[in-house]
Amino acid sequence: QVQVVESGGGLVQAGGSLRLSCAASGSILSIVSMGWYRQAPGLQRELVAVITSGIRTNYADSVKGRFTISRDNAKNTVYLQMNSLKPEDTAVYYCKTTAVVVGQVYAYDYWGQGTQVTVSS
Repeated sequence: QVQVVESGGGLVQAGGSLRLSCAASGSILSIVSMGWYRQAPGLQRELVAVITSGIRTNYADSVKGRFTISRDNAKNTVYLQMNSLKPEDTAVYYCKTTAVVVGQVYAYDYWGQGTQVTVSS
C-alpha cells in the first residue's frame, strides 16, 4: 500500500556531509509524519530526526546542530542533511512514514529498506 524508498547513503570522511532522501508513494491519503532512524551494529534502532505535517521537528541530542530534516509535502519526500559527520554516525539509516492510506481510518507506520552511511576517521 505504501512504498518507502531511501537514497543518498555512502562513504564519507569525518567532517564531511551527506544528504539522504526518502520518498513515500502509494495509496496515501495523508502523511502524519516522516522521520529518520538509524541502527548501528549491535545497537537498537534509534530516532535521528522527525518532522510532522505541520513541519514541527524533533532531533536526537547527538545530532542537534549538525543534521537538518526537511520535507516536501507535494512530493511526499523527506530529506536529512547531515553535516560535520562523525564516525559514530555510521549506521544504516531508515526512513519511517506514518500515514493514512485509502480504506483505512488510522495512521500506520511504513519503513524503508535502509541506506548505509559510513563515516571514516
